[in-house]
Amino acid sequence: MPSTIWNGALTFGLVSVPVKLYSTTRSNETLRFHEYDRGTGGRIRHRRIVEDTGEEVPYDAIVKGVELDDGRVVTVERAELDALAPERSRVIEVEDFVPLGDIDPLVFDRGYFVGPADVKAGAKPYEVLRRAMLDAGRVGVGRFVLRNKAHLAVVRPTEDALVLHTLYFADELRPVTDVPDLPDDVEVSERELAAAVMLVESLTGEWEHDRYSDSYREAVRELVEAKAAGQEPSEPTAIEAKPSGTVDLADALEASVKAARERRAG
Repeated sequence: MPSTIWNGALTFGLVSVPVKLYSTTRSNETLRFHEYDRGTGGRIRHRRIVEDTGEEVPYDAIVKGVELDDGRVVTVERAELDALAPERSRVIEVEDFVPLGDIDPLVFDRGYFVGPADVKAGAKPYEVLRRAMLDAGRVGVGRFVLRNKAHLAVVRPTEDALVLHTLYFADELRPVTDVPDLPDDVEVSERELAAAVMLVESLTGEWEHDRYSDSYREAVRELVEAKAAGQEPSEPTAIEAKPSGTVDLADALEASVKAARERRAG
């Protein structure tokens, strides 16, 4: 059973639902690396050192600081930052209901399962809210405090439970105009577009999440197990992009469609 991340109430209108948040993910990172000296095998430790004097500084003597454009440094005490931190609220207040499709996926951050904290008092309003949002095709948008940080959040219904996603605030997102060299006024022929659409359709299938695994994590585990057993690890196979053999985009797309269909046919 996952541990509780947050405990409080989800409110909409005058209705309050006692809820708990649980992580939607579990860590599969079975290997935790430390740093060691290659020659002696001794464990490496990092120390907090004053740049000018080389002296080690205890943690409680360290303050945060911001360097200004003129070179001056403004230091801030932890107590000063704590005083500005958002109040520890135990409420997720739904302020608006909007279509999920209106929210750009770019703004989604972390996800949490939302479960009733009190089965007797919370099960019915929890289920009423879940079903109402499903029927209306809407999700709830609100704000709450998690780990001393104010979060924008969306609560959405699934067939089994409510799920909460923290969102980035608007000023945290970069504008697309920051991306250099985006195509502009590129001419695309009907043949090229038709071939590209056919390729997309040829590779279209059902979403099966478990078809995709973390091959890097699996390879690292195999490497460590081989070295622990005194075996020489095998050389990884390098994946290189191969030229299509043609400079014509439409030809390359049509050849890709043919290859995709043959692969699917088996």
